[in-house]
Amino acid sequence: MYPPIEPYEHGMLDTGDGNLVYWETCGNPHGKPALVVHGGPGSGCSTGTRRWFDPGRYRIVLFDQRNCGRSRPHASDPATDLSTNTTHHLVADMELLREHLGIGKWLLYGGSWGSTLMLAYAEAHPERVSEMVFTGVTMTRRSEIDWLYQGVGRFFPEEWERFRQGVPEADRDGDLLAAYARLTSDPDPKVREKATADWLEWEDAVISLERNGKPGAYSNRPDEARLAMVRICSHYFSNAAWLEEGVLLREAGRLAGIPGVLIHGRMDLSGPLHTAWQLAQAWPDAKLVVVEDSGHTGSTTFGEEIRAALDGFANR
Repeated sequence: MYPPIEPYEHGMLDTGDGNLVYWETCGNPHGKPALVVHGGPGSGCSTGTRRWFDPGRYRIVLFDQRNCGRSRPHASDPATDLSTNTTHHLVADMELLREHLGIGKWLLYGGSWGSTLMLAYAEAHPERVSEMVFTGVTMTRRSEIDWLYQGVGRFFPEEWERFRQGVPEADRDGDLLAAYARLTSDPDPKVREKATADWLEWEDAVISLERNGKPGAYSNRPDEARLAMVRICSHYFSNAAWLEEGVLLREAGRLAGIPGVLIHGRMDLSGPLHTAWQLAQAWPDAKLVVVEDSGHTGSTTFGEEIRAALDGFANR
């Protein structure tokens, strides 16, 4: 990674509906514009992500998606209304931010949930995207959500049963994610905290076999960040991200002419390689890079592929 850098500019974008979205810019003010689209949903942007980009050649833009990170109001407060936090709202926020910063086209970089949001934005505004670099490709189809919160449980039966037991008995054979969405919005802080802990314990289990799957990888975050992430995740996934099933794959033809690199770990249990492979088949301008020694949390080789892709696009 490149050496640590600090933003030269930052602010709060007023979306016009009561939300303020935090943004920052780093690197070269006259460099190639690039937008970092974080995962989660609801994880907030990491300062370390700045370091994948050559600060001499890129104008790096980061933002915290609605109701997480430094954006306000914050989802850790159960009084915060999430009805205006959907994929379509986030796509509109990205376009508003581009206009606010006076950027004509930008490269998009992100992974996991961020790759879904990047696809949704690029298919809505292909003329505004120069290139895309994905890590841990997802399209947030119901089939993918069902795998992550139930199917992969065949590898972790004890941990999945604990996840299932975290909701009221009446919900255990129904929509677990909707039940968690209700629990994480409960006015009782003890109810919210337990649901958050149960959810994150499951997330930790799914990546536990990976080289970077350290104990507490998700659970050890600050309380406010934990609460917001689980509340937003359960809100999105219980609604299939408000996307028609399979629409991002069906509309991949809209990406024609946009070069892309899809970097995916072969050992990614939470997001199997098949999703990245399907997208690469439907998008002729995309290159699929399969990293043999990586899962969802990456590896040294995985990082080398990220930097190679971003360095390769830097002067384009």
